[in-house]
Amino acid sequence: MADRLVVIGGDAAGMSAATNARRGRPDLEIVVLEKGTHTSYSACGIPYVISGSVDRLDELVVRTPQEFRDGFRIDVRTRHEVRGIDLDARRIEVRALDHERTVHLGFDLLHVATGSRPQRPDLPGIDGPDVFGIQTLGDAEVLLEAISQRKRRTVTVVGAGYIGLEMAEAFVKRGARVTLVDSGPFPMRTLDPDMGARVAAAVRRFGIELRTGTDVQGFEPGAVHTSQGTIPADLVVLALGVSPNSGIAIDAGLEAGAAGAIKVDHRQRTSRAGIYAAGDCADSRHQVSGGRVHIPLGTVANKTGRVAGINIGGGYATFPGVLGTAVTRVCEVEIARTGLNQAEADDAGIEYRTGAVEATTRAGYYPGAEPLHAKVLVEKGSGRLIGGQLVGADRSGKRIDTLATAITVGMTASAFLDLDLAYAPAVAPMWDAFQLAARAALA
Repeated sequence: MADRLVVIGGDAAGMSAATNARRGRPDLEIVVLEKGTHTSYSACGIPYVISGSVDRLDELVVRTPQEFRDGFRIDVRTRHEVRGIDLDARRIEVRALDHERTVHLGFDLLHVATGSRPQRPDLPGIDGPDVFGIQTLGDAEVLLEAISQRKRRTVTVVGAGYIGLEMAEAFVKRGARVTLVDSGPFPMRTLDPDMGARVAAAVRRFGIELRTGTDVQGFEPGAVHTSQGTIPADLVVLALGVSPNSGIAIDAGLEAGAAGAIKVDHRQRTSRAGIYAAGDCADSRHQVSGGRVHIPLGTVANKTGRVAGINIGGGYATFPGVLGTAVTRVCEVEIARTGLNQAEADDAGIEYRTGAVEATTRAGYYPGAEPLHAKVLVEKGSGRLIGGQLVGADRSGKRIDTLATAITVGMTASAFLDLDLAYAPAVAPMWDAFQLAARAALA
């Protein structure tokens, strides 16, 4: 009788593990349990459906459950919610939501890919009919239906991280008057304050009313109550960040790691033999600080899921860790970051110098050259690059990949200056912005 692998969660970290396990072990029985109705979709694309840039939600689906059944012989069971895990008995309690019945399923191998859960503080009115989350395709379907039922002239977005900024922009494009509220002093808390201030300026130029240093106190139909007064709102979107959805695994006895995520090793193995975890529910090693961190990104979910699947399938793979590299385009600027910011470097006890410059996307004299602001952090003593950020115009954001590569290989700022990067006036300036920032840090 073939071993059975049970995968909890049918999105990136779950399905990448399942398909890679299948490639390694054609004999393996694979069952995927997914609470929702969709598998393998890009939640990152939801704001673009809301804005109208992407026509339909189903365009975000990479593979349907049936495609996994037909192409990979994976038994995908949607609308199946895991209620409990017995690690000693190797058994899972599952609620089949459509049939309203509970079943128990045994396993030989287990992969936990339960993702993250949105932050939803216990505030008056937060469960009201006009307050929406946007983490899953199901959430997006509900939001789109609410928008189609009546015109939403005033929208308040709570939380000014990546998703909050993207949702605020989406509703401006739909013609709404948008207020973006955040309790912090500036948007994008993964940036340093000077870079966050530039994002704030771009948000306001785009026509969004940005209220920082503002705590939300409650909701009622047509209004959001805050520490700075009441904001009119026909519709509210919550974008307060996420926490690892690891409770069911930790309660079962798996060891907890950073931020309450499931602790895993470099092969995505948990504290119990034969049980793996990946994606937003698991922690990772930071490549610069060496500490354990929880960084919920789709890129990390796909990569860690692949590593888990290869190991489950009998192969050997490791995950080296994360830098937190991320990029987005909102309000006509591109925002990118990688490695440590100043607060993270301070927390890690790393002393550093910074270099920051104003540069351009092309040669300054060439038509269409646009401004960008780049910043790097360089460790004192060793001179190694440990982080960087960028806020700039179109064509600027993907420069972060060059810096991420340099940090990954442990490059010093001096060596980075000597990289033979491409130059042509219509494409890029003579000196890359991050090279100029590195030079400034060494001055």
